Order: sequence, then structure tokens, then C-alpha cells
Amino acid sequence: MRRREFITLILGAAATWAVTARAQQSAMPVIGYRGTGSAELNSVPLRALRQGLKEIGYIEGQNLAIEYRWAEQNDRMPALATDLVGRKLAVIVADSTPSVLALRAATSTIPIIFLTAGDPVALGLVASLNRPGGNLTGATMILLEVGKKWLQLLHDLVPTANTFALLVNPTSRVLAEAQSQDLGEAARTLRLQLHVLRASTDGELNSAFATLAQSRVGGLVISSDAFFYTRAAQLAALAARHAVPAISGFSGFSPAGGLMSYGSDISDAFHQIGIYTGRVLKGEKPADLPVVQATKVQLVINLKTAKALGLTVPATLLATADEVIE
Repeated sequence: MRRREFITLILGAAATWAVTARAQQSAMPVIGYRGTGSAELNSVPLRALRQGLKEIGYIEGQNLAIEYRWAEQNDRMPALATDLVGRKLAVIVADSTPSVLALRAATSTIPIIFLTAGDPVALGLVASLNRPGGNLTGATMILLEVGKKWLQLLHDLVPTANTFALLVNPTSRVLAEAQSQDLGEAARTLRLQLHVLRASTDGELNSAFATLAQSRVGGLVISSDAFFYTRAAQLAALAARHAVPAISGFSGFSPAGGLMSYGSDISDAFHQIGIYTGRVLKGEKPADLPVVQATKVQLVINLKTAKALGLTVPATLLATADEVIE
């Protein structure tokens, strides 16, 4: 073979390889992820999401691409939703109630897999839990249902107190109103007073805890909002600084130094979201995939924090705990 023919053959092969590579790259499905906070703050749920995808045969960077959109302020949700929808993605994952509501308003065709702390039917996301019937499905955590239990647990730990507080994110209007109403009813049943505090930024969190110190409340319930999930360590530190017993629905709160957490494991929910996303990529329809309801609730108590607050945890409460951090 002559040198010129050899070079022509090599160049032709290189061109073919390049075309093939571009074809493979363009064939790789792309999904969107609308997240609260940052990738660093959401490392645990993202790991669970990727594991679920892997079990269905999708690995990010190999045969799947993910476009992330992060925001801490809910007023940015509509713009981010419009941006993702405009990219004609195969599936979009929504990590909170405000994000899925914004996405639902932006598209009725692109499949959306969501995580919400609210009732998906009451929120208008699906027709029913068993038969969603549209372009949305996902997972719901047991957070609204256990709201009354949060207040009861705090009262069991601080039985002499008659005034407590609830911290909500006012920009998550639907969730904030639902949990305010739920805990308000619980407070009346227990003959307790409940103050509702609002925060959607780091500065407002500091102000809310300063108000707590002035109000001399017996304890604080932290709403199950995605913004507060990404601030578990910060909230635990603020509660310790202001000597306020606090409980959260997110399991990561107690390991971060919070007094108590009572709720579903968020990793299980994101694992299921990963599985559902993979199944939709393989051709299944969200309308036919039942909304997954978390069934396991865990109580975690941090004894070290209780001691620092000068609290004695009743033996009956310790006996019901799934995990005790000493």
C-alpha cells in the first residue's frame, strides 16, 4: 500500500470514528434535575438517586447525562422550570413541592418524577396515587402525617413548657400553610400555644432564632421544607447557640447535632425516584407508575445534645427511639 493511500485510509477511519462518537453522544438520554441548595448540600440524596438509576442500567457520564439547576430561593422556580422545559429533556426530576409545582405549570408533556412532602392528589399533581394519569409521578414522604407527633415528642421531652414554635418557609406557601394548620390543631389538642416563625434565607434564620430566644419557647418544630433540609447543620448549631430544643422531620438533623428527628429516610425516597426515572427512560409512562409512599418512620435522639440543653430524656421515649446518638 502506498503512503498516500495509507494516509487517506487513516483519515477516513478517523472521520468515521468521529461521526460514530457524535452519534453515540447525541443518542445519550439527558435528564434534568431541579434541586434546592447545591450538589454539595445534597450529596446523600444524589448518591441514592444515582444508585436507583444504576439498578435500571443508567450511569451518569457513561450512558446518561444530567443537567442540574440549583436554587435556594423559591421565587426562582418558574424561571428554572421554563429553562429546563425549553431544553426538551427526556425526564425532569424535581426535589421539592415548589419545584414540581413550577414544572407542572411549565409542561404537560415532559415526564416529571417528583419528591414532595405534601399530598400529591391535594396538590393537583396526580389524579390518584395508584393511577397518576398524567406526566407526573414520584414519591411522597410521611411528613405532613407525622406533624402532630413532632409537637407531642417535644412536649414529652419538655413537659413543663406550654409555648412552642414552628419554623416554616413562607415561599413554600402550600407546605407552610398545611403544616401550620396541622400543628395548630395539635397545639389546641394538647392545650399548648404555638408561634409560627418564617424564614427563607440565612439572614432570616438568624432573626427567627433571635425571636425564639426572646419568646422563651419550650421547643421548636422545623418544617419539612427542602430549604431547611439543606441547612441541617446550620439549624442544629443555631438551636444549640440559643439553647432551644428542636425537632425536624429530616433524619440528618440529629446526626448534625440536632436534638431529635422523626420522619422518613430521604435516601429511600430518592432511590425510588432514580428507579422510576430509569423506567421512564426505558419507555414506561408516569401515568402508569403509582406514587410511592414512604412507610417507614424513624425516631433519632441525640443524647449529647439533650445533655447540653440540660434535658433528661424519659426512659419511655428512649425505648421508642430507632437510634440514639450518645
